[in-house]
Amino acid sequence: MQLGLPPVYFCGQECFKKNYNQHKQIHTIAKQMSVTGITTRRTPPDGITCPLESSLEMKTSLPSWALDYSFTGQLRPALLSPKRTVTNKRVKLPDYALHPAGVSDSEQRDRASNNSIRVYGPEELEGECNMRYACAMGREVLDEGSKACRVGVTTDEIDRVVHEACMERDCYPSPLNYYNFPKSVCTSVNEVICHGIPDYREIQDGDIVNIDVTTYSRGGYHGDLNETFCVGNVDADGRRVVKTAFECLQAALAMVKPGTLYRDLGSTIHRVAQANNCSVVRTYCGHGIGSLFHTAPNVPHYHKNKAKGVMKEGHILTVEPMINLGTYEDTTWGDNWTAVTRDGKRSAQFEHTILVTKDGCEILTARKNEPVMKWDPDLVQR
Repeated sequence: MQLGLPPVYFCGQECFKKNYNQHKQIHTIAKQMSVTGITTRRTPPDGITCPLESSLEMKTSLPSWALDYSFTGQLRPALLSPKRTVTNKRVKLPDYALHPAGVSDSEQRDRASNNSIRVYGPEELEGECNMRYACAMGREVLDEGSKACRVGVTTDEIDRVVHEACMERDCYPSPLNYYNFPKSVCTSVNEVICHGIPDYREIQDGDIVNIDVTTYSRGGYHGDLNETFCVGNVDADGRRVVKTAFECLQAALAMVKPGTLYRDLGSTIHRVAQANNCSVVRTYCGHGIGSLFHTAPNVPHYHKNKAKGVMKEGHILTVEPMINLGTYEDTTWGDNWTAVTRDGKRSAQFEHTILVTKDGCEILTARKNEPVMKWDPDLVQR
């Protein structure tokens, strides 16, 4: 059971002896998968997808795992559309794209052997399809996806728009098959903190919806960003948590420069969240990014964390504080991905990929003509 396998019962000592070799072999395989990280995400169970031409009743029915699941809030999942495919032959595939368990071997090697934070130079930042390009494409794709975010539209439709926008830009949607994530974008609604899976549920008036996009360019670089949108008539608490999440990221980015300790970002984020009667999620953090989707450094967003590392010119990372109206504690749905607040209250998030520069930072995923974050409620209203 420690390996995540279901319990097995034998009818007696002779039965145990007869089946021991097979039983031991299963444990050996499970241990090997655990060491390589394959069990960090499992393929969702059967009974979660249906064709696009299915009836609305079928599409909006609960997936099999949810039939006896105890939810913390009001949101309920629907079924998923079939996984989308790469239709552009010019798109470069990351190493996990075709892996049966979605494992990134390059990330596994990096975790096992790398103790330093990569410094990026001009040759990796500039030029066709390099890091700056990947981030610019991520911004364009998010902007396209957010146009579809409105009352009555499904998050599956947002996934379709994002996927096709990636194909049009010769980019791979980085979430697709990453440790078996089944979609091309994360859409996190209301009490969902992160890693929400797009499905056939229609967005409702008053929802807050986070859209998290990462694009992988033909040059082999990832660009990652997300924003939370207010759909229709969102109440005062919903708007408060969305604005607070924005201000937490804004305050953290103002600290970024050579010599800043990575752990210190969390204290600033904590103060902004606390001043607005919100809490900061501790389970998930920002990360290094570039040729790898996730790498050093880890960037926790909460107070008194023990993150290692000092910022240097050329570091590239994401900062992405997840801010809750209630408790900071989270739990995960039975799809093995969707992280939700433990008390069912709403959560919001904003994220940018940034480059540490000589005297500060550059937001690589910024909107055009917006080098510094500035709150504008009209930009998040849908």
